[in-house]
Amino acid sequence: MSNKPQVLVNEGAFLTLHYRLSSADGRDILTTFGDNPATMQLGSGQLAPFLEAQLMGLPEGTHETFELTPEQAFGPRNPELLQRVALSTLMNNSDADENYAVGDLVNFAAPGGGKFAGVLLELGEKDALFDFNHPLAGQQLRFEVRIIGIL
Repeated sequence: MSNKPQVLVNEGAFLTLHYRLSSADGRDILTTFGDNPATMQLGSGQLAPFLEAQLMGLPEGTHETFELTPEQAFGPRNPELLQRVALSTLMNNSDADENYAVGDLVNFAAPGGGKFAGVLLELGEKDALFDFNHPLAGQQLRFEVRIIGIL
């Protein structure tokens, strides 16, 4: 038996791990299981901060599944993020030959050069209704992780 101190996940740690994000009913949203493991540095933006928070303090070799409430994950659905956008704004922001349909995810340019996206819910004669909530907002999620190595 080795007296080697146990290595724990901490801020800025480099990790090799398998992870799976799935819906509450077990449908995979994103997974590395069955493929090569991921190698990443915590805090670099490769995993959402709320997922990184679940990893803090876990030892190498951990294989665990976390049940995340909407509040712990992408947050509850916010009715204020259902917004009407003038068709002129939509057309100014898109390719001239784009034919939008209900259910499409549309990217918009944000002030300062960023981007944000919304799902088209209704297309009217003068405006369109978009849902700017994250597509996983309001959902309970399952996060499974197997930590292979910590540096």
